[in-house]
Amino acid sequence: MTNKRRSAILVLEDGRTFHGESYGSVGETFGEAVFNTGMTGYQETLTDPSYHRQVVVQTAPHIGNTGVNSEDDESDRIWVAGYVVRDPARISSNWRSTGGLEDRLGVEGVVGIAGVDTRALTRHLRERGAMRVGISSVEDDPRALLERVRQSPQMVGADLSAEVSTAAPYVVEAEGTHRYTVAALDLGIKRNVPRRLAARGVTTHVLPAGSTIDDLLATGADAVFFSPGPGDPATADGPVALAREVLSRRIPLFGICFGSQILGRALGFGTYKLGYGHRGINQPVLDRATGKVEVTSHNHGFAVAWPGREPGAPAGAVVPDQVIETEFGGVQVSHVCLNDNVVEGLRAVDVPAFTVQYHPEAAAGPHDADYLFDRFAELIEGRGPDGQPGSGRTHSEGRTNA
Repeated sequence: MTNKRRSAILVLEDGRTFHGESYGSVGETFGEAVFNTGMTGYQETLTDPSYHRQVVVQTAPHIGNTGVNSEDDESDRIWVAGYVVRDPARISSNWRSTGGLEDRLGVEGVVGIAGVDTRALTRHLRERGAMRVGISSVEDDPRALLERVRQSPQMVGADLSAEVSTAAPYVVEAEGTHRYTVAALDLGIKRNVPRRLAARGVTTHVLPAGSTIDDLLATGADAVFFSPGPGDPATADGPVALAREVLSRRIPLFGICFGSQILGRALGFGTYKLGYGHRGINQPVLDRATGKVEVTSHNHGFAVAWPGREPGAPAGAVVPDQVIETEFGGVQVSHVCLNDNVVEGLRAVDVPAFTVQYHPEAAAGPHDADYLFDRFAELIEGRGPDGQPGSGRTHSEGRTNA
């Protein structure tokens, strides 16, 4: 049953104000305002731990059309701090639906706003960058809400992994014949990651974010996985130290999104905050190893600072095709976003490790990058540092020191 609507306001930290109606729970919330361009997959977005402390603006005008169900959640709760939509569905229609979206938001206490010109709001965020925001259906004075917005915490410097990680280890068994065991550091893992590994005969031990190298080794793991997650990677000193331990022992390592930034730091590179991030399910990414362009799912507001593509680099600057020498040997950029040339993946050429900044688990999103889980399995088999037969220093021109 749909909740009775009441007036609501949305105030950005620069003072821009939007008026609408309450959607979901009545109350007040604060977070970082970000926009997601996906036209489907709102349930996966809402339950993605990487959106912890973020207020998500859906650019698709109609949200809630297919309702919600008990199968598509990517974690055990909704993680977004707030939700902004233009035209919420009055009814839901799908054979898998077990309830309505607004009712689900209300039950979980998620404060939202509907009836907002999300196109204007998105353009504002594209021009000014992601910023703090407040939504309230109990406050009608924008100036008073603005003061509270400016007192709320920023995403830069936020250490959030421990807040979304599992409290205790658990195991997702392989489907069919068991081939390998992987220890996954849960920095905000989505359920579809161990599912994609299980489909390849991998048993995954999911471990809390504060786990040690001894905890990982105690699982008998053949390889290690660093998961996606929320927050500023510059604060994740513990996971970075753990990644360095894994690299020094030459244990095969694969990282996604936040895990990619962690590995980047472990290899000696910095990270930086993007202007408004990548969040959607239609981002074009070039795989430099194959020359193929993938349509991919993204959710990241930070990126690895590669030499020649650091903050302040000229707009549209292309990531150099070079090998950078690090403490752990050579490293290359393996994947690049074709919209803005942001680094979307790293490949170590002397140790068995690689990463991608986007989401091959495709929850929600396209399946173009599903092959990366095959590449991880091949990496465990020892077919090459990046899972490709006979791989090594294939692009050695422009080699420099990090």
